[in-house]
Amino acid sequence: MAAFTRLVSRVVPLKVRDIDTDQIIPARFLKTIDKQGLSEALFADWRFGADGAPIASFALNAPDAPGAQILLAGDNFGCGSSREHAVWAITAGGFRAVISTSFADIFSTNALKNGLLPVALDVAAHEKLFALRAADAALTLTVDLASQLVFLPDGSKASFPIDPFSKHCLLNGLDELGYLLSLEERIAAHESRHA
Repeated sequence: MAAFTRLVSRVVPLKVRDIDTDQIIPARFLKTIDKQGLSEALFADWRFGADGAPIASFALNAPDAPGAQILLAGDNFGCGSSREHAVWAITAGGFRAVISTSFADIFSTNALKNGLLPVALDVAAHEKLFALRAADAALTLTVDLASQLVFLPDGSKASFPIDPFSKHCLLNGLDELGYLLSLEERIAAHESRHA
């Protein structure tokens, strides 16, 4: 897993409340256990019409969306079922962080385990970001995990919470297995003392 330290990126705004995991990745795409190729499934029912053509009005189809790594979403992002595929699809779509006011617990856990940073901001900061993005399609934000701050172009900043273990793992590019393997010498020393 790639380390997450400081992300500087443009923003894709998706001001929709209660986006559930079935909207993020429809159930028909859950047949795979491979993370590859899921970018086309991301918001498939919102991005593409019945004929498969992109829906021009959808945020991810906007001309300025490609290359953006921050998704600015509405309140209560990732609710619904526990499908880890939702996080896989978001990361396959090139996103490293999702900003909202709140996240479903299971979605947040899955995100952190897969290198996607869920950034929960207070309502005022969240609304300010949407206003800034509406005024400037090229809005660039800096998300700094070490300081747990989002830096805005106007010099202001907003803080976000994260548990210490997840923060450590993201900063060091470790999933849970990687974390355990990083302690291999200490585990072996312990085992040798208690053999």
